[in-house]
Amino acid sequence: MALLENPVLNRELLVNLRTNKSFALLAAYQFILACVVYFAWPHEGTTIDLSLGNQRNALLIDTLFLSQFVLTALIAPSFAAGGITGEKERKTYEMLLASPIQPMAIVFGKLVASFTHLAILVFASLPIVMLCLPMGGVSIYEILVQMLVVLVSMTTFCTISLACSSYFARTTASLSISYLIILILSGLTLSVWYLLRDDGQSRLHFMLLGIPGFAVALSVPLVHLIAARMLYPPDVGSEGAQVVDLEQESKEVVGLVLNRDAFPDRLLVPASRVDLMPDHVNPIFDKEMRSEFIGQGTLMLRWVIQISMVLAIILMAACVIINPGYVGHYVCYVVLFNMLVGPVFSAGIVTSERERQTLDLLLTTPFSAIQIWSGKLSAALRVSSVLTSFLLWPLGCGILLRLFPEYYSSIWSLMGYLVIVGLTCLTTCNLGLFCSTMFHKSNVSIIVCYALILGLYALVPAAAMLIPEFSGQSLGGWPPLIASTSPFVVIFRLPLHVFDGGYHPADSGLHFSLYVVCAVIVNVFAALGSLANLSARGRLLRSSQ
Repeated sequence: MALLENPVLNRELLVNLRTNKSFALLAAYQFILACVVYFAWPHEGTTIDLSLGNQRNALLIDTLFLSQFVLTALIAPSFAAGGITGEKERKTYEMLLASPIQPMAIVFGKLVASFTHLAILVFASLPIVMLCLPMGGVSIYEILVQMLVVLVSMTTFCTISLACSSYFARTTASLSISYLIILILSGLTLSVWYLLRDDGQSRLHFMLLGIPGFAVALSVPLVHLIAARMLYPPDVGSEGAQVVDLEQESKEVVGLVLNRDAFPDRLLVPASRVDLMPDHVNPIFDKEMRSEFIGQGTLMLRWVIQISMVLAIILMAACVIINPGYVGHYVCYVVLFNMLVGPVFSAGIVTSERERQTLDLLLTTPFSAIQIWSGKLSAALRVSSVLTSFLLWPLGCGILLRLFPEYYSSIWSLMGYLVIVGLTCLTTCNLGLFCSTMFHKSNVSIIVCYALILGLYALVPAAAMLIPEFSGQSLGGWPPLIASTSPFVVIFRLPLHVFDGGYHPADSGLHFSLYVVCAVIVNVFAALGSLANLSARGRLLRSSQ
């Protein structure tokens, strides 16, 4: 029942592998890896070094492994985080629990189905990776070990996402928490892997023993935990939709409690309105803030705050107080946090109306497309920016603890950090809202939004820096300018003159200006696209009446 005759597994495989998304994802995954190998392939007149000391090809293999690991961490939650929440949203959760299928078989079917699709991506990329062997510098055993690590990590990420899916009622909430947890584990794994770059034997032991051992120790208890929750489900009732009483939740919750009448809690979850709405308030904004974001309780918000703050305290101590030269690394963490959280609140803000079949009613109201767009964007931007600002005050505290005069000569760089974080908040929410107007399902909108952000902030700068490295062709000063589309690159371009080892580019102002211009252009096009989609849909509905 668990494997050979598992109806859950059969159904999930048929649904996942026959969708257009699966073929598009496979094609995009293969195309990215093929481009990396193509530009790294020796051009005409180049002497190929077949020795194991070929550092250029070793760098290529490390780049491929890093690319696959990061792509796996980003793609895995999109397949597993909706495994159980999808049943709740389709109102089939109670029917599944009432079936004769054992909970462990259900969990096993969901987990194997999400893992299988990702495993196809890895095995399909094996021929492309094997093309690197003729260039020397790496053995087949190293490639096989890296593939093993990717597969083991993939299983762990799917298990974590499925566990989050069992705790939440919405796929968006499950996705956000999954990405936060996977971010921590991925960062720790890649940090150890990078630190062992000069010790091949220790790195091999870490990849063969450390990662699989930790994966088994984490995945097995999580699988049993998910099965136990399905055996005695605490979230059934009303056709699988969890109804949350916020007052009762605040009394029973363990850990952080959100008080809707206190500051700064009311910035995230304003109290229910008991009076008439003022004339100057946008009704769309008021509705989103007071009902939509907390319709299923505050569990997701509390998890996001607690996980991010624990990481912020650790990184603040390491990057701001102990060694202030790493302030930029802490700001990169803040930007990365917003990249993960921003689309969660914006990429489903219009698709949720479609899924509830209320979008047509909204577009036929007297509100204009600009009012609808501004209300939804303002609500998502407020929650995203408030959560992100919770991570900025530790930076201020760290600066004060290190005595502010030491930072005085770099005050403009610190102000530049705030501008970068603010533009990132606006860009992630704007792109999320644009994707939400383009697609019909929230999970598809979120995945596409993450892909756009990853391409803009990571893929384009990485390509600009790696193509000259592998191709041997100099592009002059273009790679640094193209890389300025990424906030991570621009953060390290800003000078911190008082710190030893700080980066002192003479053209830091140019890179910062290019990032600001690029962010403005992206936001303008995203806003125009969202308004055009909403206006076109509204005109079509009004003309059909």
